Amino acid sequence: MSLVGRISALAQRIGQEVKSKIAADHLGLARAWVSFGYANNQVSIKASYNVASVTRLAAGRYRVTFQNAFVDANYCWIAFARSNSNTGSQRFALIRPSEAKTAQLLEVACATSSAGLDDSTEINLVVYR
Repeated sequence: MSLVGRISALAQRIGQEVKSKIAADHLGLARAWVSFGYANNQVSIKASYNVASVTRLAAGRYRVTFQNAFVDANYCWIAFARSNSNTGSQRFALIRPSEAKTAQLLEVACATSSAGLDDSTEINLVVYR
């Protein structure tokens, strides 16, 4: 067998091994994610997985409803918000005690560096369980 043939066979075997180790139920994979923003008086979902909808509740407040609910609300989430300019108008994604976190949905707030709620043209949310 030539060197190219051996490398090809090795690559195929590695692929099969990795495929057998990382399945759809692997704990390290995201169970839901969404990239959305608010502009021109509407929420726009740019891309998503396992997200049925994103609703704007008020300035800087959003409800993300999951397409397939989790078994409970004991999931981990991470979110980032894009700043609106390069001049210090920072945005932070957070969840306050008044926002809901259930198996079916997560309410996320977007705050400025001065702690006021405000919208962002891009918020990225990832959920792990």
